[in-house]
Amino acid sequence: MTTPTMEPRRLGRPRDMTRDAEILQAARDELAERGYERMTVAAVAARAGAGKATVYRRWASKAELVLDAAMCTADTALTIDRVPDTGSLAGDLAALRALKHHDEGVWQALAGLVSELPHAPELASVVHERMVRPRVGLVRALLERAAARGEVRPGLDLDLVASVPSAMISYRLLVSGEPLDSDFLVKVSDEIFVPLATGRPAGDRVSTKTPVAVG
Repeated sequence: MTTPTMEPRRLGRPRDMTRDAEILQAARDELAERGYERMTVAAVAARAGAGKATVYRRWASKAELVLDAAMCTADTALTIDRVPDTGSLAGDLAALRALKHHDEGVWQALAGLVSELPHAPELASVVHERMVRPRVGLVRALLERAAARGEVRPGLDLDLVASVPSAMISYRLLVSGEPLDSDFLVKVSDEIFVPLATGRPAGDRVSTKTPVAVG
């Protein structure tokens, strides 16, 4: 009996990363000109000189494409392991700000989408899952680290407090329109967030080393 000869598996053409950049730029241009509701994947593909199937092989939906276009400069792989343990919550937050120096551009890009979110549930869901939730989760992890050092006041609602920085950044960019500069971020951290989490006045850097129970 003759054993069938297996043909070598044919690999597809390697993904051309330059096409990704062209498509993302086309998406940003279409978004700026037409808005989220009126822009289409077909128009993005045509603008980038690509087929619609090429776009859908990379992004499953228009919402995913738009968010990637907005977040193309963001460090999306940032996790608690990459934030140095400085020995204090304020120090850890300063280290986080240094690592996330591209975030202002991301928030500014998303500011242009805010009016679309109530009318585009798919986009709102993607923004929450890929933009908001990871950032809130990272801040919560920093609070847990601070709790292990004994910095966090007893009974603190970690989930609620962890959402404060993103909420304040969102309000400034999406409602008041004031600039998101480094002075503002430092004030949010040192004058609001750290005192709220630790129960100590702003500027007080004294910490204990006894862990406390938190929610």
